[in-house]
Amino acid sequence: MQLGMIGLGKMGGNMAARLRDKGHEVIGYDVNPELRDVDSIAELVERLSAPRTVWLMVPAGEPTRNTIRELADLLDEGDLVIEGGNSHYRDDRVHADELARRGIEYLDAGVSGGIWGRENGYGIMVGGSAENVARAKPIFDALTPEAGSGFVHAGEIGAGHFVKMVHNGIEYGMMQAFAEGYELMAASGIVKDVPGTLASWRQGTVVRSWLLDLLVRALEEDPELEQLRGYAEDSGEGRWTVQAAVDHAVPAPVITAALYARFASRQEDSPAMKVIAALRNQFGGHAVVKKNTD
Repeated sequence: MQLGMIGLGKMGGNMAARLRDKGHEVIGYDVNPELRDVDSIAELVERLSAPRTVWLMVPAGEPTRNTIRELADLLDEGDLVIEGGNSHYRDDRVHADELARRGIEYLDAGVSGGIWGRENGYGIMVGGSAENVARAKPIFDALTPEAGSGFVHAGEIGAGHFVKMVHNGIEYGMMQAFAEGYELMAASGIVKDVPGTLASWRQGTVVRSWLLDLLVRALEEDPELEQLRGYAEDSGEGRWTVQAAVDHAVPAPVITAALYARFASRQEDSPAMKVIAALRNQFGGHAVVKKNTD
């Protein structure tokens, strides 16, 4: 197939490269002149043969909304837009309706695989009509590890980004569990080879996973993790997952706790922990560790 790709960063650039490796023609645009094939989105649209397919891999929020608006003015009836960023699933209905007024089709696609996707393939989770999914299936087949594997048509518009949101929420919980296990073993004084223990879990155990493989790799590069700060951002999907759990009255304590742990990581001197220390001192006479103001 021929495909226009808007957004050629760490994900979009590798996806475009994998598609080209599989024999597809990709015309790419990015705000970075060093990465793009054309100088504008208008030129990208001109280079594509109708009916066109354009895949978006730009940041969620205003960048995506602005790009959708621009494409609505440039594309023709029967063209297809695939929104592959990490947008909120409720935004997909808005985007789809805006494009539908011009006769332009829409799919939302959650994409997982990170920087390793070019080599290993991506997980693709899609929302939209069966007709549009079938139309773009050669692209999905090229991006996934093997034709048919790692792909799901999850449901109607918004379903692709909803399941990607839940996927990332689960990822938060798994990462937090590995992090806590690592810290507990390191603090025990009993376990003398924490990296080796984690590496041994990669074979035969019920916790073996790609995340565990990546943790072992990180420890091989920096056994004490001395080059890192204990600081973790959240990209939005974790918050949206927790909010969706509240909206649907579904208990999600693990994902919620993992999200809050990321918030705590950004506090060099946690106000909440100060309150706990003060209260322990007030009711129990526990020693208070005060800051060194010298």
